[in-house]
This record gives sequence, C-alpha cells and structure tokens, in this order.
Amino acid sequence: MTAETRPPRRSQGRPSAAVIRRRRLLVGVVVALVLALVATVVVVALRALASPPAEADASRPPATSTPTPTSTPLSPSEALLATTDDPAACAVSFAGEGIALDPQLQTQGVLYTDLPLPLRDGFVFAGWYATEADAAALAVPARINGAELTACTDQQITLHAGWVTPEQNVETNTQVPILMYHQFTTNPEGEDHWLRGNYAYIGDFEAHMSYIASEGFYLPTWPELNAFVDGTLYLPPRSLIITDDDADQTWLDLAVPVVTKYQLLTTSFVITNVRQDPSPSPYVIQRSHTQNMHEAGDNGKGRMVNWSAEEIAADLEESAAVLGGVKEVVAYPYGHHNDTTKAGVAAAGFMFGRTIDWGYVSIGSDKYALPVIRVNYGTTLEDLIPDIG
Repeated sequence: MTAETRPPRRSQGRPSAAVIRRRRLLVGVVVALVLALVATVVVVALRALASPPAEADASRPPATSTPTPTSTPLSPSEALLATTDDPAACAVSFAGEGIALDPQLQTQGVLYTDLPLPLRDGFVFAGWYATEADAAALAVPARINGAELTACTDQQITLHAGWVTPEQNVETNTQVPILMYHQFTTNPEGEDHWLRGNYAYIGDFEAHMSYIASEGFYLPTWPELNAFVDGTLYLPPRSLIITDDDADQTWLDLAVPVVTKYQLLTTSFVITNVRQDPSPSPYVIQRSHTQNMHEAGDNGKGRMVNWSAEEIAADLEESAAVLGGVKEVVAYPYGHHNDTTKAGVAAAGFMFGRTIDWGYVSIGSDKYALPVIRVNYGTTLEDLIPDIG
C-alpha cells in the first residue's frame, strides 16, 4: 500500500469531538448534583439557625401564643354557692368586730333561719344589720333576723354585727310583750256565746298590725328571745312577739291575710293531732300547742298538769315531729302548768313554755313560764298601745 492510499493517522493526544461532548455532559451533571447538594445543605443550615433548640420548645411557648391565665381562687361565699345549683340560694357572710364565722346558705324568699348569735367577751350581741353604719347605730329598721325574708344581690349578702356593753343591755331594761290572740270575727258586735271574749274583731286586729308595722317594732325570733333572757342578746325597747293559739279556721281565713299583708312574723300554736298542714303564709311559723294534751284530765284541769313528765315529753316529741322537728316553744293548753309540766317540757328539749299569765318577758325570766298580753274581743288599738308602747 502506498502512502497515498493509507488512512490518515489521528493525533495521539487529542480526543475526538464526540468524546469531548460526552465529557462536557458528564461534567455538567456532576456540577448540577454538587450545586443541588450545596443548596440542600444551605437550606437545612438556615432552618436550623432559625429554629430554637428542642429543649427551648418544650420549656417555653412560641412567641405568638397566648399565656395561660392563672385562675383566681374562689371566695368563701363563691365556694359555698358552688356546692348548690339552686338559683334561689343566697350566701350570707358575717362581718364585724370579733366575728370569725363561715358564710351560710339561705334561700331567697324564705325567712332567714338559724342566723348565728355570736358571743364576745365583754360585750352583748345586738343583732345583724344591713350595713356597718347601721350596726354602729343599732338602727332597728335595718336589723335583720328571722322575721325577714332572705333577699340578696347576685346571690350574696354580708350582714354586720352590732354590740353593746352588758351595762347598756341591763340599763335598756327591755320588756318584751307576747301578744296572744285566739279566734276572730267579722262582726263588730262580737260573737254571742261563752267564748265571746276569745273572738277579736278583725277590724281591731288589722289596726293592731298596721300600728306595729308602721311604728318600727322589732319582732324577735324565739332563739333571739332565748338569748335575750340569758342576757347574751340585746333587744331594742320596742320589741314584741305576735302569737295565735289553736290555729282554727277564723285565724286562717281572717287573720293570716292581715299578717301577710303587713309582713309581720307571727307564731301559730298548732294542736298537731288536729292540724298537720304546712304554714299558711311565709310570715307564719307554726309551733306546738301539744299533740294530744288540749283536753281536760280527770280532775277537770288540762293534761299538762295531770300527766307525768315522761308522758308530757313523749307527747311533745310527737308534736315536734309533725312540725318538722322544731322544739322552740310550746303554748300550754288552757295555760295550765306546774313543776311537772316544766320538767316534761325541758326533758323534750324545748326552749320555752308559754302560759296565759299576764306580763312581760325580761332578762332572767322563767323560760318555762313565759307571760303574755292577752288580746280579747273589744281590745281596740287605743287599749293595746299602753301595753306594747
């Protein structure tokens, strides 16, 4: 073969165009991969720098979160209200010098019950009042007790204690009349039979109640009277208690509407084997006239002076059970009583026994021989005023 026909020889150090293209493609791929890897590393690094450590995430909320508020502890009154879902519940708190009492629940629209009667060395309790200023002034119209229907704002109220010295209490020399009514009549001329004197004319009764309501008399409860007799509670001079014996139909039909109209606390003495019905009015409390002792004994006198102390106590237990277990006071049938009577009443756990003897209750009175101011037919307002004024 001649030199003219032999294919030309390639240069030994110079790649072909195809090889160069492949190499360039490979380099481009490698560069792209490197750049992608670098970009990924940069993004991860930036995110790591922007995020707090995991420990910080666990110990503190994000900057944009709202802090959890700290709950305010309930007051004693609020805690007490939280125990009931009764919308009529009222948490009553007590304030004043020497007062350290827990609040208690009362029911709005119902007479206050079991308000405390605190003791304080060197002083005599003078009642609960609507404001601190009323307590300091012993303002009778603002004195609150079981003669008032419970009323409060936002289910809460605070009562303020008043105090007097023992000397002030004695010097006041309060004398408490217990008014005793029986039956009632619409006839101004009265009833024409042997019990005529028992039947108060309802017009006179309304005049009596209107006067008591308008003249600012204070109506103590039986527990208050008990503390007053013991000398541990001050009662203002114009204090009195209204009562009715027997709870007969004329009382229910004629007198109850009157005491309800004037919002006057009244005690109805019920013969419990005759009447077991609930109270006819928010302002009427029912107390014992015995279960079965409103009858004459063998000697013509009441069973209260014929039965043994044990029999009397047993009868009064039955009567109290009918009245919801209340053992405050019993009105002696016919007013008959003796030492055996008193022993039976005390054994049954009653505070008081009420007679029909004329007189007033004062500090130190015999609790089992409370006197009364008897109101008969013909007792006008003018007749009554000197006895209660």
